[in-house]
Amino acid sequence: MRNLVTDVPGLRVGHADGRALASGVTAVVFDAPAAASVAIHGGAPGVRDTALLEPEMTVEGIDALVLSGGSAFGLDGMGGAMAALHARGRGFRIGAARVPIVPGAVLFDLNNGGDKAWGRRPPYWDLGHAAVEAAGLDFALGSHGAGLGATTADLKGGLGSASAATARGYTVGAIAAVNALGQATVGDGPHFWAAPYERGAEFGGLGLPRFGADGAPPFRTKGVRPENTTICVVATDAPLTKAQCKRLAVVAQGGLALALRPAHAALDGDVVFAAATALDPRPVTAADLTEIGALAAETLARAVARGVFEARALPVPGAAPSWRDRFAAA
Repeated sequence: MRNLVTDVPGLRVGHADGRALASGVTAVVFDAPAAASVAIHGGAPGVRDTALLEPEMTVEGIDALVLSGGSAFGLDGMGGAMAALHARGRGFRIGAARVPIVPGAVLFDLNNGGDKAWGRRPPYWDLGHAAVEAAGLDFALGSHGAGLGATTADLKGGLGSASAATARGYTVGAIAAVNALGQATVGDGPHFWAAPYERGAEFGGLGLPRFGADGAPPFRTKGVRPENTTICVVATDAPLTKAQCKRLAVVAQGGLALALRPAHAALDGDVVFAAATALDPRPVTAADLTEIGALAAETLARAVARGVFEARALPVPGAAPSWRDRFAAA
């Protein structure tokens, strides 16, 4: 196990980084069309082709999911990913035509100090194409792909991933680009809100701090503008239907509440996609679905913490410090 979402058989992940841009794209590419759905709990989302993921809609499988920086400009990344997949002969067949099905979501990283003077054409189409071309089983965490320009209330955000297995052996994985309104860490200290779910020392092994007499630390957010969003994919190899993927996405949203304070705010755009590659053919019971959902929420919380833990500060004046900048020497 790599402790990555690619531990789920049947999918690969690729990044494309625009270093001068201080933004990037991450693509989750499925080896074969996968059942998928979505839950959008934040108040300021930026998404493409998510309506077709509702259980009553016609298309039963998707070819990829794209997570992108760039706010609404980043929605072009899905088009670039579609082009790369079309060149491979992928897509929903309609007569002689094929249309790759590539929903996605974006986060706001336009004010992070990168060079956004791109002229007539934003670069996200090219980044989306490159992310698909780069897709493999191993990929970098932290300041890469959709997490390259991400921030939280007090620290650099980033791209995180984690995986786990249920008692019956279904694999569950998560990937998150963490650009949150709030904090992934507790108060002014190094401890992560997701600490109760940590495995090994994947994000420092510090546990939770003891709260003082006043209880939880003061509430802190990035600001009062919609410059935030944590966008995520959870996946499993269990043979779920679209309706079951919808429930999985809803339950997995709880992972953001386990890892971020606050989550699902009016100024966040929190989006969780859920997908099933169905490469473990054993029928899923109601108990299996419940455990897969609970594990997906915990795995997503771990992915969020790993994204912040692994991030590196952008090399620009006034950049948000990374976790390691602030706490590694403590």
